Amino acid sequence: PRTGSAPPKPAPLQPSAAFLAGPGEGSPCAPGLGWAGEGPGAGGKNRRVCHAAARLEMGSLWEEFNRLGTEMIVTKAGRWELGWPGGLQRRGGTPFPPPSLCRRMFPTFQVKLSGLDPLADYVLLMDFIPLDDKRYRYAFHSSSWLAAGRAEPAAPGRVHFHPDSPAKGAQWMRQIVSFDKLKLTNNLLDDNGHIILNSMHRYQPRFHVVFVDPRRDSERFAHQNFKSFSFPETQFMAVTAYQNHRITQLKIASNPFAKGFRDGDPEP
Repeated sequence: PRTGSAPPKPAPLQPSAAFLAGPGEGSPCAPGLGWAGEGPGAGGKNRRVCHAAARLEMGSLWEEFNRLGTEMIVTKAGRWELGWPGGLQRRGGTPFPPPSLCRRMFPTFQVKLSGLDPLADYVLLMDFIPLDDKRYRYAFHSSSWLAAGRAEPAAPGRVHFHPDSPAKGAQWMRQIVSFDKLKLTNNLLDDNGHIILNSMHRYQPRFHVVFVDPRRDSERFAHQNFKSFSFPETQFMAVTAYQNHRITQLKIASNPFAKGFRDGDPEP
């Protein structure tokens, strides 16, 4: 508020004082404290994103996987992520699922957001970046991953938009944001929009909050209108089949959709 004026009275969905200035107005926005996983470099960002904070849900489960060395299945059509409904044919004739049930991540990437302008529109998306320039192999005698040469040529870069995008900040902050529709593949010719990764390579998921700037020349301010978050505990190795048996056991034990594997024996 201007000098001498009374502060605005609280009202439903009213933006906080940090958002009362127009986009790009005032001094550059300094990074806020936020929650764990806040990305660096928030200086100079639009006021409607610089205060955004993201907290990773199921953090303890992600850390448990990370201690073992998280593995995520990436396959072409024909293989399914262990533990999803009907993911493998059970004794008794349960049919295989359609391809739409394959290649989902577990643990699922979920975040709780704060610091958004309740009245502004935002798009949420994810991408995956290589952690290094190496290809790996699993050494069973030592139960560890070893570098096995230089990385293969990078797979086509893709992003996954949350299907509810765009939506108001109030909606995003009201509940946990889940990327449960995100799917992984190693099929370089995939035309379904899945995230394409190279197997036996390490990746870091990244989460991005993008303010939908209503200005006609918004492309000039694109670098100011987003904020990115990375959580080190979500790093993983892309594989076509689980290498570490402890990862398989933990996925079965912790995935609520894996009840069939705990209650009965799957087909070999």
